This record gives sequence, structure tokens and C-alpha cells, in this order.
Amino acid sequence: MRNALIFATILTLGCGGESEDETPAQTPDTEEEAPAEPRPLREVVGETFEALPEDVELDMDKVLVGRTLFHHRGLSGDGTVSCATCHMLSHGGAEPRVSSTGIRGQTGPINSPTVLNAEHNFRQFWDGRAADLLEQAAGPIANPIEMDGGDWDGVLERLRADEELVSAMNAAYGDDGVTQDNVLDAIVQYERSLATPSPFDAWLRGDDDALNDEQKEGLRTFVSVGCVACHRGVNVGGDSYQVMGAVNNYFERRGGTITEADRGRFNVTQEESDMHRFKVPTLRNVALTPPYFHDGSEDDLGDAVRTMAYVQLGQELEDAQVTSIVAFLNALTGELPDHAVPPGAGEPSEGETPSGGEAPAGETAD
Repeated sequence: MRNALIFATILTLGCGGESEDETPAQTPDTEEEAPAEPRPLREVVGETFEALPEDVELDMDKVLVGRTLFHHRGLSGDGTVSCATCHMLSHGGAEPRVSSTGIRGQTGPINSPTVLNAEHNFRQFWDGRAADLLEQAAGPIANPIEMDGGDWDGVLERLRADEELVSAMNAAYGDDGVTQDNVLDAIVQYERSLATPSPFDAWLRGDDDALNDEQKEGLRTFVSVGCVACHRGVNVGGDSYQVMGAVNNYFERRGGTITEADRGRFNVTQEESDMHRFKVPTLRNVALTPPYFHDGSEDDLGDAVRTMAYVQLGQELEDAQVTSIVAFLNALTGELPDHAVPPGAGEPSEGETPSGGEAPAGETAD
């Protein structure tokens, strides 16, 4: 019995018993884990985007005729409006006005989208009512608010009064070149030529130095926030329809009366599911094209980013995120091709409305 008690005491002391003077064994501090390295940016981006094509087959004779026609006021009924009136190359192919000003000073219902890189949109106009550039080119000429060109006999008569144009069209299209089909085709060929390769395209092709650190971080933020749900592909947009206010009510945030233009694609289909649905705009050259949205309601690009994050994604962005995304969007500003602007051309100044009188340099009166 005595030996059993001694054994039990020894066992107790050896298996965790502590004396008052004994210092507990110290557990070594666990080292903090280093933060994980961010995924490589190219891995994050994946195949979300596509660079603008480099080799586009163009008939430059037709392109240059189209350039003349794009800037020719003879397309309008009273010789005061050209395509360049609302699609100003100096303003990213868009306009600095909330909505377009057409013939006889009439105000249109919607902000003009950019014509640059428009070939890569899956449909044309905000509501997608035109399938391609050919359908789009014909629309404004006939529109009574925009150009009110009247019937095509009248349009062609005005154009045929321009001897230089007639000569150029005959050279490009053959004898009797000034026809409705040829006029529209030439405008389309010119618009197809208005591609604006940007630093982002160079980065997509493998040039890591084409974007600076702020732009690269902005691209990462653009992807992580979820902007790529709508703005992706070769045009960083322009390839889908989306409801304006998919998560939160855009029109409540904007305020004001709901207009017919605010209905979006509903005006084309009369389908309730298309109410407030619009073609997603390209973000190429977006830094050059304020005001923003179909209604021209935002003047500042950062504010436009903040609004879109809230109404489309349900996110309240921090200032740093907005600044970061805007840095990336600036990398989408590209260069116009050398032939885009007519020699010695000017354009309507910002805020100028069409009126009668002599056409400014770069626009051709009838």
C-alpha cells in the first residue's frame, strides 16, 4: 500500500503538477503570415478584353469620300448640320452637350454616343434600333429634328452641286457615283476607319510598360469591383443591353421627369422587360466625351463611375476606388488615324448650335 502511494505521487508530479516557484514553459510566438501575393494582373484579366484589330481592310478612296460627306452640311435640309455637328472628333466622336442640337436649333431627346470604334458595337444607337453602321448612317439624315434632309432626290441634288465631291465619288464608285447607296456606303467606310488604338491595346498585346502603375491598379479595381460584367470585349462595352438601374433605381437618384428617351429599348420592342434598357456604351475614349449617360446627366467621369457602381452593382465606392478606376479609363484614350480630320479642318466649338450662314472650316456647305 505504501509503495502504491509513493508511485501515485511521483506520477502526479511528472504529469503536470507545478510548484509555486516553477515557471510555466513558454510557447514560442507564432510568426504572422506574410500577406499573399496578388494574382498577376494578366491572370486576373484573363480573356475579358480584346485589343482592336490592327489589320482592317479599307478602300481609302471611299474612306476619304466618306470623310467629306461626314463633314458635309448638304446632307441637311437647310445646309446647317453635318454628322460632325453632333459627333465631334475633337470631343471623342461625341458632343459636349446634354442632348443634340439639330436643324433649325431643335433640341433632340438624347446625348449623342461616340462614333469612334462604333463598328465594334453589336448594335447602333442607345436603344439598338439600327443593326449596323449602314442603318445608323441613314437615320439622322431623315430625322426631322436632326438633319431633316428630306427625300433622297433632294439630298442628292444638293450634293451634286459640289463639283469636287462629284469628281471624288465618281473616281471611287464609277460613273454616276453620287447615289443614295454610295453616299451611305462612303460614310460607313469612313466610320469604320475611325479606330483609336490606346495604351490599353498595347498592354493587351503584351507591352507591360504601356500602362503605368496607377492604370494597372485601376484595371485591377475595375475587374474586382465588377465593372467587367458589362464593360468587356474589344470595345470595353457595346456588346449587350442592360437595364439602367439594375440594382438601385437610377431615375430616382437622378431626379426629374421620366422622358420618352428614358424608356430605352422599350421604344423599339414595346416589351415591358426592355423598359429602361440601353445598349451598354463603349468606354473607349470615355475621358474625352462628357457629359455621360444617355441623358447627359453627369459631367464628371469620377461621378459617373460612382453612379454606375451604385445603380448597376449596388456598391458605394470609396474615393480611392473611384480615382483608381478613372486612372484606368484614361488609358482607353486612343489616337485618331491621320486621315480622320479633313485638311485645315475646324469643328463647331463646344456649345455652338447649328445655324445658317457660312460653314466653318472642315464642314462643307452645299
